[in-house]
Amino acid sequence: MKNAAKQRLEAGELAIGVGLRQARTVDTGKIFATCGFDWLFVDMEHNSMGVDTATQICVAAQDAGITPIVRVPGHQHFHATRLLDGGAQGIVVPHVDTVEAAARMVEQCKYPPLGHRSVTGSLPQLGFQPTPLADMTASINDATLLVIMLETPEAIGNADAIAALPGVDVLLVGCSDLGMEMGIPGQPDHPDIAAALKAVCDACDKHGKHAGLGGVYSPPLMQRYIEFGMRFVLAGSDLSFMMQAAGARAAELRALSTD
Repeated sequence: MKNAAKQRLEAGELAIGVGLRQARTVDTGKIFATCGFDWLFVDMEHNSMGVDTATQICVAAQDAGITPIVRVPGHQHFHATRLLDGGAQGIVVPHVDTVEAAARMVEQCKYPPLGHRSVTGSLPQLGFQPTPLADMTASINDATLLVIMLETPEAIGNADAIAALPGVDVLLVGCSDLGMEMGIPGQPDHPDIAAALKAVCDACDKHGKHAGLGGVYSPPLMQRYIEFGMRFVLAGSDLSFMMQAAGARAAELRALSTD
């Protein structure tokens, strides 16, 4: 079972993602795969998308060769497991401050022996092919990315312990919320943000995990943090891309002469 984002990460390359805030159609994955992205950040925390739409996007994305990863709205087990059973190849868990909270998400998202995820029938990730149970659970565990979001100083302080957990794959720093919590909103270039990102990269490097970057969109600043070790990189959202391109096109046409 292919996971394009995981393959990029294991090769030491950038795994580049795009956030879905507006998109609702199943061709979304093919569009962004053609654009060169590796993973979809299907955001169920900050928009109104429901489970049905999210899972349809996920299943179609698999066939397009782009990894569907869903940010769930909370820590209840059904938030993650319904999306995983429906086709997601990764789960982003927001607002994880402690190693205990991260460990609970491993229990929910990974099958034994890593966790305690409940077994269902045939899965879309395996093309609904009948698969021996031991092979199925091992394959799904290996191909499912569990992404833990760190968005507070407390979370950053616990990065080493969280990265040490078996079953955790990526530590994704949400720089927007982190800056708010630190009292430095909108300053992703602040030395305290940089120090936090460096600490997370060091923790991931120590424990063989992958460091992720969200909320930073200036290429020079992204380059700096990539040099720290960031590899799982959120490039922006469909909304921001649409508004930038549409605004530029409207301005371009407004500048044309009518004389």
